[in-house]
Amino acid sequence: MSRAVRQAFIDTIPVLTGYLALGFGFGILLQASGFPVWLAPVMSITMYAGAMQYVAVGLLSSGASLLTVGLTTFLVNARHLFYGISLLDKFKSTGKRTLYMIFALTDETYSLLCRDNAEVPAKEKKTYYFFICFFDHCYWITGCTLGAVTGSLVSFNSQGIDFVLTALFITILIEQWQSMKKHFPALMGAAVTAGCLVLFGKENFMIPAMCVLLLILCLHKEEEVSHG
Repeated sequence: MSRAVRQAFIDTIPVLTGYLALGFGFGILLQASGFPVWLAPVMSITMYAGAMQYVAVGLLSSGASLLTVGLTTFLVNARHLFYGISLLDKFKSTGKRTLYMIFALTDETYSLLCRDNAEVPAKEKKTYYFFICFFDHCYWITGCTLGAVTGSLVSFNSQGIDFVLTALFITILIEQWQSMKKHFPALMGAAVTAGCLVLFGKENFMIPAMCVLLLILCLHKEEEVSHG
């Protein structure tokens, strides 16, 4: 096993614990809604959208139209537009792996990709990025499948299990805070997000916050380059 693959596995362990629990909850919800077990791995492999998979269960159960499904999917995952823009340099020259890496980009995967692990040699960075995406995807498929199988066999109260996603974000934030010397992006992210939450409300704050943060970080990067 190369250093890049080994390090990718080590760095994704926090995601492993979170995705197994959160995916487990999704599998149980899917079963409780009357869907077959096989739909859990199929959705996890082809859709792989975390929160949107939870939303999709409700949409499928209610018989929502394709237009409703399409608009809801866009709104829930619109933040990925900004994720992709910030990763253009890292995804450059990844060859045939690029399309899969774009597809496999989730919130937690994005957080790990933004971290520049000094233990991985420069020539192995692309392999490291790919396996972060791949391992996280495998964790999610495993969690969802296990949840669906368990839900088909055992009935229990799953209330609150989706909070594991919030806990996972906090864990990754703390790890990144400790490993990085500059905390401007994290502090700015918290300030802008809080401001947009107050101004636009909890249903509409995400896209305005992302737009403002993208502008601020681009200006900040240009300022650093000009002073460098």
